[in-house]
Parts: sequence; C-alpha cells; structure tokens
Amino acid sequence: MDQTWVMLIFLVALFAIMYFLMIRPRQKQQKQHEEMMKQLRVGDNVIIAGGIYGQIERLGEDTVILKLESGATMRVARSSILGKQEVEESSKGIF
Repeated sequence: MDQTWVMLIFLVALFAIMYFLMIRPRQKQQKQHEEMMKQLRVGDNVIIAGGIYGQIERLGEDTVILKLESGATMRVARSSILGKQEVEESSKGIF
C-alpha cells in the first residue's frame, strides 16, 4: 500500500509540474495574442506568419487587407497575424 501512495503522489506532482511549466504559460500567451487581435486598427503595422510586414488597410471578420511597402495589397487570414510592429517616431511612414 505504501508504494501505491508514493506512485500516486509522484504522478500528481509530475502533472502539476507539467501544468505550471507548459500548459499555463501557453494559455497566458494565447490570451495576450487574443487581446492584441482585438486591439488591431486600420493603419497598424503588423507582421504575419510568413515574415511579411505590412500596414492594415481594411479589417474583416476573418481576413485583413495589408498594404505592403511596395504598394501592393494582400489579403491574409486574421489568424496569421503574429503581432504589431511598433514604429518609432523618426521612421513614421516607413514599414
């Protein structure tokens, strides 16, 4: 009976460690990403999953129209946006 309790405590401790090292940080990161997605506005500079930088020209429910540095426009899935690209005051107007 003693070994059963030791094994049970070990498994619970292992699960707790996995939760705090893997699952919880991922949930926190996902929540931050969702918050950033809600705050997107026309004119924001963003980077998408393919490493492409652009400026939001139009926002749809599931898609975003980006204006690239070359002047071309591109429609991408809203979920492909990785983050906002903060623009320094001295380089406004440049992607």
